[in-house]
Amino acid sequence: MQQKADIGLVGLAVMGENLVLNMESRGYSVAVFNRTVEKVDHFVDGRAKGKNIIGTRSVQELVQSLKTPRKIMLMVKAGKAVDDFIGYLLPHLEKGDIVIDGGNSHFPDTIRRTKELEAKGFLYIGTGVSGGEEGALRGPSIMPGGSVAAWPHVKPIFQSIAAKVEDGTPCCDWVGENGAGHFVKMVHNGIEYGDMQLICEAYQIMKELLGMSAGEIHEVFKKWNLGDLDSYLVEITRDILAYKDTDGKPLVDKILDTAGQKGTGKWTSVTALDLGIPLTLISEAVYARCLSAIKGERVEAARVLHGPALKFTGDRETFLKELEQALYASKIVSYAQGFTMLRAAAEEFQWNLNYGAIALMWRGGCIIRSAFLGRIKKAFDRNQSLANLMLDPFFREKIETSQQAWRHVISTAVLNGVWIPVFSTALNYFDGYRNARLPANLLQAQRDYFGAHQYERTDKPRGEFFHTNWTGRGGETASTAYVA
Repeated sequence: MQQKADIGLVGLAVMGENLVLNMESRGYSVAVFNRTVEKVDHFVDGRAKGKNIIGTRSVQELVQSLKTPRKIMLMVKAGKAVDDFIGYLLPHLEKGDIVIDGGNSHFPDTIRRTKELEAKGFLYIGTGVSGGEEGALRGPSIMPGGSVAAWPHVKPIFQSIAAKVEDGTPCCDWVGENGAGHFVKMVHNGIEYGDMQLICEAYQIMKELLGMSAGEIHEVFKKWNLGDLDSYLVEITRDILAYKDTDGKPLVDKILDTAGQKGTGKWTSVTALDLGIPLTLISEAVYARCLSAIKGERVEAARVLHGPALKFTGDRETFLKELEQALYASKIVSYAQGFTMLRAAAEEFQWNLNYGAIALMWRGGCIIRSAFLGRIKKAFDRNQSLANLMLDPFFREKIETSQQAWRHVISTAVLNGVWIPVFSTALNYFDGYRNARLPANLLQAQRDYFGAHQYERTDKPRGEFFHTNWTGRGGETASTAYVA
């Protein structure tokens, strides 16, 4: 009789295969299945040959090959494919068995699926997995949420395959109930959009404004990766800029400037609107990709719409030091907005999120891993109730000391017509957040004028609403009060 496996995995694309090999390398036996059965044979006879991996050719065979309670991880495309596979699995499972969705599912779907499976006696986990194919193989960041009772059964496996920080702590811990794990992964991906766009804008400033070559910009990122900006994304940017095509010229200069996206950034922005969170930086990064996609229109527009002539007259080395500070300050804003959104979601969905632990989960294995996240962990260790990262003493000091350089870089780029939407919105968010008085008083007067939506007064207690008959013709009837 064949020995039963510790865990099963469905979906043998690159991420699925690498996760299986990671699990097996940590001493776990894995049963695998793929809807296209030929992929199972190819994997078992190829990369998995001679390893403790069981190939199965049907859902029923997969289920029968697993120890109880069965643990089956789905690495399939988000959406209908996940629901379809759950439907295939459930008739063969027993109560107490665990279904795990390791794809980039939208968190409302995970909330729904957790509720539906628990009602039938099963357990469900929706887990974010970040790190790409290399992370999947060597150690990703894993963000599980869902049925709390399932965590003890998968914890040893997940924490053994996860990336580890310097002291050996795994970049994996329980996030929270129902959709919490996939929500945290969604915010991670949104921050990833922001980080990538900020790096691209720094590149654009160096290339367009300073006239630097790919090789020269490579040297700048190489230097930055040794300091406060030490991160995976800066590291790969350094490597990309040094990569030569077959003719010896930089490959990056030959890549078409149209960016793709899979939707998680958009989900982050839309959810932020639903929660009433000003996620301006990540949203602008999403819009930047959308603008890049209309390449044909931009080429036509470039022929007829003209900006200022590029003219940099300062000292280049001094400006590059200022650019480094501007990038770091903007990065603080990005993460401040992301963690503010996590806090709002915790309140909305009744999740008990540990923000320091989330920063630690992102510290290794994932795409946004960086030394910066260690600072965030310390910030929440100092104050678990921290409302905004910019209020932490360390980050407040960093922004204050970077502020002059930050403003100089942005103003120089704007005066020269260099496109920097995310740098700009980062500074605007900072200026708005630090401002005790915004012009929303006039906005409320406008709303009351045309729609009788009412307003509060500075000389009256909060919660009292007033309406003015601005024209003398509107009467005293008011609409409902605004929601702040």
